[in-house]
Amino acid sequence: MSKLLVKAKPGKEIANVTPASAGWGYVGFAAYRLQPGESVSFEDPAREACLVVLAGKARVQAGSIDCGVLGTRDSVFEDKAPDAAYVPNNCRVSATAVTACEIAITHAPGFGTHPARVIPAASMRRSVRGEGSNQRFVTDILPSDQSADSLLVVEVITPASHSSSYPPHKHDQDNMPVESSLEETYYHRLNPPQGYVFQRVYTDDRSLDEAMAAEDHDVVMVPRGYHPVTVPHAYTSYYLNVMAGEKRNWVFKNDPVHEWMLKPA
Repeated sequence: MSKLLVKAKPGKEIANVTPASAGWGYVGFAAYRLQPGESVSFEDPAREACLVVLAGKARVQAGSIDCGVLGTRDSVFEDKAPDAAYVPNNCRVSATAVTACEIAITHAPGFGTHPARVIPAASMRRSVRGEGSNQRFVTDILPSDQSADSLLVVEVITPASHSSSYPPHKHDQDNMPVESSLEETYYHRLNPPQGYVFQRVYTDDRSLDEAMAAEDHDVVMVPRGYHPVTVPHAYTSYYLNVMAGEKRNWVFKNDPVHEWMLKPA
């Protein structure tokens, strides 16, 4: 099995990636399935967090802010943005399930620059990216023009038989304005759930070159390199991306051998 693939677990904690477990410096990600009344929380003296109510409803507390009951959809595949909450480092964020729900907690280095807040679904930008079989649907949960110290969070729906994060792109060098350096995780969901996607992570010199089949609730870690996703026929893909690095800029570089496809015919 690829060292970049974190398989989903049964029970409350679906997956958990920390800088220590990933062998990198910035991105942390955890996903939970909660039954009514169950809770999950996060607090770290050195790390900010963004809690996303992926599906179902939960009562959320962000620092001293009672966010109330958050949650807009029963499934990540509904055509709706999620609710979320942000907290700075050394501040607690927690969620208690009101209905059966799925929660993501994303985290990265924080410096106490920004206060805790609710990020309501209605505030999130939604857009269509790509054309033809490269088309996908994007929701910016915590983009670079919204307050945070390190975190960038986005979710993407990719239709059946389409490709995503494509043409292959990377963001592993601090070479602005051409490219930024960001670690990344992909939290994959499939509809129907018995499906899978193919994801390849590779560098120009192929010192890293791994291809894997990611199933429902699996996490793929991208420490560096290009990282395209392909969705088989009859299945719809969802993934939640978490990115972070020394600088909070998402600037990617396409694989030059595949960039031709973006040029007008």
